[in-house]
Amino acid sequence: MEAKEIYDALKGRLPDAVVGFHDQTVDPYIVIAPARVREVLTLLRDDPALKFEMLLLVSGLDWRDRFEVVYHLTSLTHGRRIALNATLPHDDPHIPSVAAIYPTANWHERETYDLMGIVFDGHPDLRRIFLPDDWEGHPLRKDYVFPESYHGISNNL
Repeated sequence: MEAKEIYDALKGRLPDAVVGFHDQTVDPYIVIAPARVREVLTLLRDDPALKFEMLLLVSGLDWRDRFEVVYHLTSLTHGRRIALNATLPHDDPHIPSVAAIYPTANWHERETYDLMGIVFDGHPDLRRIFLPDDWEGHPLRKDYVFPESYHGISNNL
């Protein structure tokens, strides 16, 4: 099953959850509605014809006017992979957590929250994973201004 067939299978079962398909890239990806991410990933994991039993990565992209959350999935059973993207508004980036579906997502979502500021609603322990709790801002955002110091320690390199 190729990426377009995976898209067609998802679109047929969850038409309102699947927003688009992009195959003019090195790795084709499916665009999904953020509010439906749990439903889409559950179907991808549980449907025997799809059987994407492994979540490899959850990451965030900052396009200045919007964020994207990207999910990379692999089917060991069928020997294939797919990426899914969900677009979020830059001013209020929230998306449901998928940690209950793929436990691997727990730390990936925490990392994306810590460094990008994307909130994963329903996450079991959403807190910073790299930076101290009192760090201000999210350093991988394009509009982030690196502080001159932290607790009196100069950040000038």
